[in-house]
Amino acid sequence: MNGAHALITTLVDAGVEVCFTNPGTSEMHFVAAVDDVPGMRTILGLFEGVVSGAADGYARIAGKPAATLLHLGPGMANAMANLHNARRARVPMVNIVGDHATYHTQFDAPLDSDIESAARTFSGWYGRPARVEDLARSAAEAVAAAMGPPGCVSTLVLPADVSWSDGASPAAPVPARGAAAVGDDVVEAVAKALVSGEPCVLLLGGTANREGALRHASRIATATGAKMLTEVFPTRLTRGAGVPAIDRMQYLSEFAVAQLAGTKHLVLVDAKSPVSFFAYPGKDSDLVPDGCEVHVLAGHADDAAGALAALADRVAADVQPVLAPSSRPPLPTGALSGETVAAAVGALLPEGAIVVDEAATSGLWSMGATAGCPKHDWLTLTGGAIGIGLPLSVGAAVAAPDRPVVNLQADGSAMYTIQALWTMAREGLDVTTVLFNNRSYAILNMELQRVGASPGPKALDMLDLSRPDLSFVSLAQGMGVDAVLADSAESFTSALERALREPGPHLIEALV
Repeated sequence: MNGAHALITTLVDAGVEVCFTNPGTSEMHFVAAVDDVPGMRTILGLFEGVVSGAADGYARIAGKPAATLLHLGPGMANAMANLHNARRARVPMVNIVGDHATYHTQFDAPLDSDIESAARTFSGWYGRPARVEDLARSAAEAVAAAMGPPGCVSTLVLPADVSWSDGASPAAPVPARGAAAVGDDVVEAVAKALVSGEPCVLLLGGTANREGALRHASRIATATGAKMLTEVFPTRLTRGAGVPAIDRMQYLSEFAVAQLAGTKHLVLVDAKSPVSFFAYPGKDSDLVPDGCEVHVLAGHADDAAGALAALADRVAADVQPVLAPSSRPPLPTGALSGETVAAAVGALLPEGAIVVDEAATSGLWSMGATAGCPKHDWLTLTGGAIGIGLPLSVGAAVAAPDRPVVNLQADGSAMYTIQALWTMAREGLDVTTVLFNNRSYAILNMELQRVGASPGPKALDMLDLSRPDLSFVSLAQGMGVDAVLADSAESFTSALERALREPGPHLIEALV
């Protein structure tokens, strides 16, 4: 058995069933081996950023890793923005990067590069087996490391001769470690702070944003008067009717400071201590208020839900969680805007939907409009590297083919990974993309003012997306996706109703 066959067999035996690919010459033996190993689904992306973003979306919903297949260092470089986002999301992924044959690297061929130095910036595990006999064991270790907790990107570099050489055997799966239990002393210390009578905030992230953990947190907040917040960009947030409601920490540091004002105890639950997204002249980077004590109830490798349950039993034994009521906004009429689009989405969002949010400024009203919709999951831009929305939707739809995916997508970031539409069409994925077209990098216009810069016409022109205007309907149709243009609330609502009713991918270009 050659290395490629042993590698794929090992991945499948370890539970890796999907590989998002954009291969090249060095990976051809892996490509050829796929037909001989049952159980591995391969999905082609036309750009490596689609591949890595899709693997991220798959992991967020499936709770286990997909693999990527990338071509040498330059292919990995094309994938790096969404590999960065995956690192920040703390999701499991097995990133397979083909490389030159071991004996070929001495010749410094045109595509040769320092893969290791680049890969270590986003990888929680890195390996480059130089012998075919070591490949399968490395793959098993990569899967176990990716599963964490916390989840991470494992990068396995696959030299071409290690892939094509005989003498390999599949390796048995390596057990992943479980989440660590939080000690009673930690729970007791946090409980003491919560019942102190001083203002407290529970900041939830990662696994603490799922329904069970949110129910425990709501009990704690109800009993103690603590405020509940989630991270600015949660990896996966379960929300809607019947689930405890939680506010997101605001992106704008001024608003985040207001949310935390007066807090004396900040309790972190699988979340980082809050900082400003960027530095601004005359403003603090650390958002923790002066005089506030920070407590870590559960770190990223800990059992956050278990810690919250233990804490709830201490401070809220007889208290029930407060659940969001069922409610929907009425169908909007009149002019199309971010607000009326949000109202239409809130009025029509199906039960069990997965919402992928990369709408930026145009999506400001979306969470409020959907707060009382049937239970759904909300995925966001965890690492701030734009171009995640379309690929994330691909991966989510592959992981949950029985659930509709609604992608709220800004126009500027859509152009980073627009090729994901082709993958949606090819795979017949049930993704409805709401494309907010305001013909501007609107969020950067806002940031230009916030940093105190004085823009002139050349500066403003760099943030303008006209001359020529982008036609996302034409782009989508050219890649096989059903697409329509909406310029009123009524036409948008009609298009959204049809897209949610029909299977397969749809795009609605909303002129806002």
